[in-house]
Amino acid sequence: MTDLARTLSRKDRFAVLAALALICGFAWAYLFDMSRGMQEMDMGAGMAFMPRMEAWQPVDLAFVFAMWAIMMIAMMLPSATPMILVYAAVSRRVGPSRIAVRVAAFVAAYVAIWATFSLVATLAQWGLLEARLVSPMMDESSPLLGGVVLLAAGVYQFTPLKDACLSKCRSPLSFINAHWRGGARGAFAMGARHGLYCLGCCWLLMLLLFVLGVMNLVWVALLAAFVLLEKTLPNAAWFGRVGGVVFIAWGIALLVRAY
Repeated sequence: MTDLARTLSRKDRFAVLAALALICGFAWAYLFDMSRGMQEMDMGAGMAFMPRMEAWQPVDLAFVFAMWAIMMIAMMLPSATPMILVYAAVSRRVGPSRIAVRVAAFVAAYVAIWATFSLVATLAQWGLLEARLVSPMMDESSPLLGGVVLLAAGVYQFTPLKDACLSKCRSPLSFINAHWRGGARGAFAMGARHGLYCLGCCWLLMLLLFVLGVMNLVWVALLAAFVLLEKTLPNAAWFGRVGGVVFIAWGIALLVRAY
């Protein structure tokens, strides 16, 4: 937590953290129930919202979109917490009235960006399922696909675009000073911009779920932890580079196996 975030009153900080924890808690609980339902093939709450194994209909697309959107909230919102706390602190200093509305608008815009990504991921999953490149249980069935995605994710860790987007995510105060806008509309615009930087930083990491298993909660949690550490560890350039090397080596191994 940054020094500026600590200037929030205990009441404000508790309110923001409690709201984020509640949202993330519900998201993780939903994913856990769905994952358990898939493993046990029972008809609990999770399986009630699962798509059919093939020949998806519009309702199946809606279910998968909801799954991706909730998963993105569970994975990405914790890593955005430092930015949200700093925004709340600056917003309180600029104008103490309606701070809850402005913070809510900031978070809503951030979530909307990842919901847009979720829509694209849903359509991609549909196409991959129809092409038999992912299994009905939502993991990859093609070493070639897995190798290509892992290799792309690893190489991306070393690109200037990745570094530029990650630097924005790692420097909340610099981002807010550079992009400050007042009011709820301004908060929404700032949240959307932060979401776009976050998307630019992490989109290929999220596509690794097609390789590791869209509903494999161990890998979901590990990827979420990787994103959080990459954004918050001090002097963590090495961390993302190590991850990139691992992804590249893993991808090459899968490609060799594919041939």
